[in-house]
Amino acid sequence: MQLDHYVTLGRSGLRVSPFALGAMTFGEDPGGAGTTVEESEKILATYLDLGGNFIDTANFYTNGHSEKILGDYFAAQPGRREHVVLASKFFGNMFPGDPNGGGAGRTSIRAQLDQTLRRLQTDYLDVYYLHNWDRHTPIEETLSTLDDLVRAGKIRYIGFSNTPAWFTAQAQTTALLKNWTPLIVLQVEYSLLARTVEGEVAPFALDQGIALTPYSPLSHGFLSGKYRRGTEVTDSARTAYVGSPTEAQYVVIDAVAAIADELGTTSAAVALAWLRARQGTVVPIIGARRVEHLENNLAALAVTLTPEQLNTLDELSAPTLNYPAPMHGAPRAMLQFAGATVDGVQSTVYPPLLQSDVRY
Repeated sequence: MQLDHYVTLGRSGLRVSPFALGAMTFGEDPGGAGTTVEESEKILATYLDLGGNFIDTANFYTNGHSEKILGDYFAAQPGRREHVVLASKFFGNMFPGDPNGGGAGRTSIRAQLDQTLRRLQTDYLDVYYLHNWDRHTPIEETLSTLDDLVRAGKIRYIGFSNTPAWFTAQAQTTALLKNWTPLIVLQVEYSLLARTVEGEVAPFALDQGIALTPYSPLSHGFLSGKYRRGTEVTDSARTAYVGSPTEAQYVVIDAVAAIADELGTTSAAVALAWLRARQGTVVPIIGARRVEHLENNLAALAVTLTPEQLNTLDELSAPTLNYPAPMHGAPRAMLQFAGATVDGVQSTVYPPLLQSDVRY
């Protein structure tokens, strides 16, 4: 389960573990999804001791408690913080009634970063994400502010999360044209039960050499192995607000479980191995409320799915994508190449396009 086989994060010189540790559950949470300081530190220590170096949090996770737990932990171990890749996010407003307390404007970004650095007890962040799209702030303002912070040494790299593909592409193009710091990573919801990112965001990232860091890679626990037909899950903190899987989801869940049985591993390991096999640089974020959750997820490091197993999972979980994505898949090569094989794709010819029917 060693995590010391690192990958380069997007088009950068930053090397990270194949799995990031998500700290969203670190700290007491009124919703019941959080965990104690003591257990959070055990999870963190286990991850680091196995060679992990990529830790993900956000300013409003457990109302700032997540960042504080991380800050206290590294402050108590001098020299260790410099050897981890620490990522956090801005956007969420933690000051009700203050319209500038959140968002992606210059004033709010600087204020949020100062608060995050104070809680984390560090001088800089390795990765700083825009957590959501701020449609009220010009992208030039957001990017120029982030670039200033990179040049000041307060952040090293930038990323986006939960932003529309067109907006993300506009931001990347703007940064490149103005010689500002470009994006190297996108944090997105992505799993066997949530694949709509493959419509536009994932292809854009692949084209630009941008890494993906999927959150909820087990789809709120549905792919963890706990959920089986005819059984009731009672030990999940998320059950109250995510409900139960649908029939369509159970089809995928059953297939994952069957492959896990074939390989002698867990459903979680299979689901995570599938993600790691996607195109480009994909670094799933794994969360845990107990050390054993982390250890069960890391079993994916020992799993390599066969082409047949990957095809089975791909077909059963195939998403319904919005227009125009369905027009751009491999089968549509038949209109462009008219019967030829190009880049390994065999196209066909519609009867109306037969040579004898072409009108000049």
